[in-house]
Amino acid sequence: MPEDETRTLSPAREAPATPAEPPASTPQRPVWITRLVVVGLVLAALNLRPAITSLGPLLEEVRTGLGMSGSLAGLLTSVPPLCFAIFGLTAPRLARRFGPGAIICAGMAAIAAGLVLRPFAGGAAGFLAASALALMGIAVSNILMPVIVKRWFPDRVGSMTGLYSMALALGTALAAAATVPMTQALGGSWQTGLAVWGGLAAVAVVPWLILSRHRSTGAAAARSATQGQETPGLRITRSPTAWALACFFGLQATAAYITMGWMPQIFRDAGVSAGTAGVLLAVTMAMGIPLAFVIPRVASRMRTQGPIVVVLGLCGLIGYTGLFLAPASGAWAWAILLGISNCAFPLALTMIGMRARSGAGVVRLSAFAQSTGYLISIPGPLLVGVLYQHSGGWGLPIGLMAGLMVPQIVVGMLAGRNRTIEEELR
Repeated sequence: MPEDETRTLSPAREAPATPAEPPASTPQRPVWITRLVVVGLVLAALNLRPAITSLGPLLEEVRTGLGMSGSLAGLLTSVPPLCFAIFGLTAPRLARRFGPGAIICAGMAAIAAGLVLRPFAGGAAGFLAASALALMGIAVSNILMPVIVKRWFPDRVGSMTGLYSMALALGTALAAAATVPMTQALGGSWQTGLAVWGGLAAVAVVPWLILSRHRSTGAAAARSATQGQETPGLRITRSPTAWALACFFGLQATAAYITMGWMPQIFRDAGVSAGTAGVLLAVTMAMGIPLAFVIPRVASRMRTQGPIVVVLGLCGLIGYTGLFLAPASGAWAWAILLGISNCAFPLALTMIGMRARSGAGVVRLSAFAQSTGYLISIPGPLLVGVLYQHSGGWGLPIGLMAGLMVPQIVVGMLAGRNRTIEEELR
């Protein structure tokens, strides 16, 4: 009798999972393909921030060379989240048609082309247009990275998210620290110093070109993305958790892009040299290298992620307070604290994977949370530029940055509750 009951009840328990995508590991997939996916994730992640952090240490030279005002420079620092929001919305549809591997491959190619072209495009408009091309590639890759992880490594979401988050932080820090020395070594031209990062993106095209031609990451992945778009009864905008996650993503992105775009200038205005300001930004970004690997692993083992949200938010509040009171004398401490606070990004990515049960849900939640979040983050860097220009100092901008930490903690705690969007919407 127990045996009969087991046979009878097992299908009923497994039925809800039937529409979901097939398991990530199948006998038809060669081991080398899985390893190439890991290599592709790491290389792609390395290229998701140099377009932004390579600009911060040279922002003053770029402003002078292109004749930009403080407000226009603020607009330049707002371009990344704007592009991420607009182009990120297209990622699920493109993935459904061509497969996530092919879209990430195209994204890496767009990053390489944009980075090479933008310093030599001529004028502020050309610089912005070429930057938008690179950022378009980053946008679609941002959305699809959690999808690739969920599909290929469903039982290792935390560790794989940590791996590519660590690579992302490494690329971010490397660009911040190395751009000024490389510029000086290459003759002192800011154009060359910015363009050289296109080579790293070109390398990342190779594994994704191979993967996009392989059936398991092409047609099969495209079908998975199609399921994610056509799953009935999953209206993402009705999920409180999806909105909380989008707001949390948006506020952490606001802090991150203000930091990447303006922190070197804050230190330079406090009397720190350009090279040291770049290294300080690199320290901030480098904090994410170990923590971006540790935090997702810890978060994935916790029922709720609220405690991590609070710790990261408090580090941000202390860092901004120090930046206001003693920007030069305590520069290294503030850089470290703000680097810890910026690790809200890998936490948000981890929660995207945890707040949906299936690959279909992750596709939709990733697109919604990231695109909506980047829309929320757009005014922040621009407002900092305007406040800086009109107030003549950093008091008001830093006050704004610190104030935004409070709602970030609140919505992060809501997003970290132990529930999924499927539970809420069904």
